[in-house]
Amino acid sequence: MLFTSALGAVALLAAEAAAHGAVTSYIIAGKEYPGYQGFSPANSKNVIQRQWPDYNPIMSCSDAKLRCNGGTSATLSATAAPGDEVTAVWQQWTHSQGPILVWMYKCPGDFSSCDGSGSGWFKIDEAGFSGDGVKVFLDTERPSGWKIAELVGGNKKYTSRIPRGLAPGNYLIRHELIALHQANNPQFYPECAQITVTGSGTAQPNASYKAAIPGYCSNTDSNIRVPINDHSIPQTYKVPGPPVWTGA
Repeated sequence: MLFTSALGAVALLAAEAAAHGAVTSYIIAGKEYPGYQGFSPANSKNVIQRQWPDYNPIMSCSDAKLRCNGGTSATLSATAAPGDEVTAVWQQWTHSQGPILVWMYKCPGDFSSCDGSGSGWFKIDEAGFSGDGVKVFLDTERPSGWKIAELVGGNKKYTSRIPRGLAPGNYLIRHELIALHQANNPQFYPECAQITVTGSGTAQPNASYKAAIPGYCSNTDSNIRVPINDHSIPQTYKVPGPPVWTGA
């Protein structure tokens, strides 16, 4: 009986883990980089991704883990130039409702002392909702009006570009999924990686494009606490945070 119960507990944990997800690898400037394996850390000590403890959801805008899912260090960094593509890859993802956000943060020095604190985060990409509110609502599964749904049925990849003209230096890049499938109960899934940007650019976003993480959203915001099953509300969605900065 105890053995059966233990097996049931393991199965339950496996099912819960399978319902969540994290960025598990990257393709940056055409080069593939493995991600951090949070459930088998000994297999991925040397990676560009900050080492997250698990990929369970973060449930609050004020949680300190919101910055990089609790990840604080990585031993390696990728190299890219302004204009290069960055593709994040998820091994699995299950939720068809919610936005995708991609952020960057310029480190003041070495990665080892870069913690992402302060209002230095800026968005370089985002994807939200494009349903018509007639046949495709905020909660519609198939077809979903959310770009995030392509991670469910597609190749589990999302590609952005390093902003053109971006000043060189050490940067954190942060991919964030906000799952909104449960009404008024958002789930945040962020991961960070380290990129050294090369080139001779001089561009940096001004303060209107920047935010702190945590700090860019509030738990009571209408685009965070969403009654997604209520078809009587406007079937539109504004992605949280400042506007996207595309570079010089």
